[in-house]
Amino acid sequence: MRLADFIVRDMEPILEQWEAFAATLLPAAANMESLALRDHARSILLAVVQDLRTSQTREAQREKSLGGGPGTIDATETAAQTHALLRARAGFNINQLAAEYRALRASVLRLWMDDCAPEAPDLDDVVRFNEAIDQAIAESVGFFSAQVDQSRNLLLGMLGHDMRGPLQAILATASYLARLNDGERVSVAAARLIRSGERMQALLDDLTDFNRTNLGLGIKVIPASINLADVLAEEVDELRAIFPDRRIELHVSDDPQGVWDGRRLQQLLGNLVFNAIKYGAQDTPVRVTLTGDVTHVRLDVSNRGPAIESTVLAQIFNPLTRGADRQGVHETAGNLGLGLYIASEIAKAHHGVIEARSDETETNFSVTLPRANETVEPGR
Repeated sequence: MRLADFIVRDMEPILEQWEAFAATLLPAAANMESLALRDHARSILLAVVQDLRTSQTREAQREKSLGGGPGTIDATETAAQTHALLRARAGFNINQLAAEYRALRASVLRLWMDDCAPEAPDLDDVVRFNEAIDQAIAESVGFFSAQVDQSRNLLLGMLGHDMRGPLQAILATASYLARLNDGERVSVAAARLIRSGERMQALLDDLTDFNRTNLGLGIKVIPASINLADVLAEEVDELRAIFPDRRIELHVSDDPQGVWDGRRLQQLLGNLVFNAIKYGAQDTPVRVTLTGDVTHVRLDVSNRGPAIESTVLAQIFNPLTRGADRQGVHETAGNLGLGLYIASEIAKAHHGVIEARSDETETNFSVTLPRANETVEPGR
């Protein structure tokens, strides 16, 4: 008997074995009933049957082996994709998901070979069946991973949002204590609380921005007509206070007027300067330079020090990427390895471009921004 016909005829025994194996995948399966354990198994097997009964050229077989399987027909998701989503939401892990398909493959082939004996099974059916199961695994794993990533990002986003209230209360209380001026010990303790709170605030801001980009929302910008020189000077003054032992120079030429989100560009500059201070030579200044032409401005942050390796430079704007620490930094500078990534996303939100270059003489981060871009949506 051909494998497709066998699967249709013996669907129930196959499903019973699927259910029995799924029930062993603890703890997720502990309280699941039969219908949930069999979730979409019948539809997955019917899709396999349809594949087995569909004629296939050698070229089509080659395409499938390279991941070019057939797409969904009159459906937004395949049964395997929907199964993966439901398994992820039920608490299964990705190894358990793959194990279900491994067990299904083994049980179907074993039952069919026993049914075929003493005749030999059709080898083409074996190959086609394995291709169909591999396709189902690929669809399931892709959707499972996407669901897990989305759930994690939503959780981290909610965590960052919900922590802001208690953190703001801590900062407000610390500021109140500092204003009391009730002795040096109280003032020192209040200042320490404020620094730690500001560090936590910076980490939460980075986490929130990271999750917005992962969820496809992008960095939120509220553009307005500003004098960029004044905005950058304010940020540089604050950075000088945070890093009093380092020299930070600001040079401005040409017209600094444009339409940007000033707070976000301060964040971008702070991230670039922090990176320069952390990895650059301590005995040389960090130079911030603002230049421009009629349509664009260019912001450069430069420092001297060891060159960044080409392999690191190629992925330097990727999230959660950090080089080996070369310098100590002030305790208020929180760092999740997101600073350069968020800087690049802020540039992107302004329809700008950020680039990095590094050699033995200098490391430079350059941001080019249009002076005004009507496609930037306020509050995006």
